[in-house]
Amino acid sequence: MAPAHGPAAPGRDDDAAIRRILTETKTIALLGASANPARPSHHVMEFLLAQGFRVHPVNPGLAGQTLLGQPVYARLADIPEPIDLVDMFRAAEYAPQVVDEMLALAVRPKVLWMQLGVRHDAAAARAEAVGIEVVMERCPAIEIPRLGLMSR
Repeated sequence: MAPAHGPAAPGRDDDAAIRRILTETKTIALLGASANPARPSHHVMEFLLAQGFRVHPVNPGLAGQTLLGQPVYARLADIPEPIDLVDMFRAAEYAPQVVDEMLALAVRPKVLWMQLGVRHDAAAARAEAVGIEVVMERCPAIEIPRLGLMSR
């Protein structure tokens, strides 16, 4: 079942908000990280690392392994430091579960970023209601160069 598409929250997807988010972000949890270099999540993780972000790959099937020099975690709660942004490479149907995981953390991430083609308005509204910013259907590896933020 596809989530209903509604209007974006004020400022949610405007360039100024995205620029601020990407400028303030230091640590990223990349949900759905892949060891396959042909997968978009692998390419995006590689790009984000090259841009100086600390990226923590999350994939239960790869937990305990290393991906692009970073230890892979099974879930958000396993990451040993606070996360600024959760980059979601998962189907939209998992967004409510991702929000639940974010809300259960002692230090909540500031941003939920849903990748290209991923949108879940109800999950976004739940996150925003507790102060988590949401970006949907965007990719930081596209937005960073588009906004002139290369090598921040």
